[in-house]
Amino acid sequence: MNWIERDGKLLRTFKTPDFLTAYHLVSAIVGPSEDLNHHPDIAFGWGYLTITLTTHDAGGITDLDRRLSQAIDEAVKSFDL
Repeated sequence: MNWIERDGKLLRTFKTPDFLTAYHLVSAIVGPSEDLNHHPDIAFGWGYLTITLTTHDAGGITDLDRRLSQAIDEAVKSFDL
């Protein structure tokens, strides 16, 4: 697991070989995010994708963030990164 806890947030950055792979990673996490009705902040571009999870109304990390981080890990494990 490559999630980092910082400032009340869970963060994970993926290095990708190109922009299209980063885009496909974003697409892969849409389903789990919708399933849990919990949506990450996402930044991506050529060679990277950064995901930030926090529960804003709780003011930090909750069980929902941890569950989504696990679901994201599962959704992207088929990518060879």
